[in-house]
Order: sequence, then structure tokens, then C-alpha cells
Amino acid sequence: MQGKIVAVCTSKNKGERKKNVGKAQLLVDLGLEGDAHAGFMHRQVSLLALESIEKMRQKGLDVHPGDFAENITTEGLDLPVLPIGTKLKIGDVLMEVSQIGKVCHNRCNIYYQAGDCVMPKEGIFAVVVTGGQVAVGDVIEVIDNV
Repeated sequence: MQGKIVAVCTSKNKGERKKNVGKAQLLVDLGLEGDAHAGFMHRQVSLLALESIEKMRQKGLDVHPGDFAENITTEGLDLPVLPIGTKLKIGDVLMEVSQIGKVCHNRCNIYYQAGDCVMPKEGIFAVVVTGGQVAVGDVIEVIDNV
């Protein structure tokens, strides 16, 4: 199973939408270099599928990659079905899925606009096992579906 990266997003501060920077370094045990969420224990890198963003667009929202604070926006992978422990390979980079979804303690702006948000249910998190650069257009390969 494989997909591709459609956006690589970072933000300087927590609690804000991320911007597509096109490419970034993934640092072992840390996450995306320069991102406010880097180093957050088992949630070093967040991933959300473009297909999930499209669900919100169908509800009438003008949303884009990074608007859900995800680091990597993918296309062609059904992320929430990947079990914890699944390995994802992007070039020389190796990540391991560490969490599926998350608890939203505070409702975000997206939730109030649409009555729902996809990140808590369809976003996933990973730790960086082997670092390197990732960029828009890179292939993401599922190499070990536990």
C-alpha cells in the first residue's frame, strides 16, 4: 500500500493553522524541524489524508492542507485503518504509527463552523525512527502493517 505527500506543514506556534512549506527535515525522536509541536513524546508527526479534508469541504468549509494542524497531508492512504506500530517509509525516512486520532479537549474553530472535525477521528500520529527530508510529491510506503 502506498500514497503520496500533498503538503508538508509547520507552524511557529501551537494552536494555529499550519502552512505548507513544501519540504522539511524530520528529526529522530523529535518531529518536523521548526514546528511548534516537535518533540511531543509519541505525537511527533501528525498526518491527515486529503480525502478527510475533502469530507469537510463537502460540508461547505473552505479548508486546505494544514488547516487541521497536521504536519503531513497525504493522498491515497486510508490512515485511520493503519494499526499502531505500522511503519511508514518516505525515501530514507522511517516513521512508526504511534496513535490513531486524538481527544479534543477544546472544540476548535473547524468544529464550530461545521459541527464536526476530522482530525480527532481520522488523523494519525507517528514517531520518527530514521530522519531525513520529506517533500511534496514524495511516495509514502506502508512497509509493515502489523
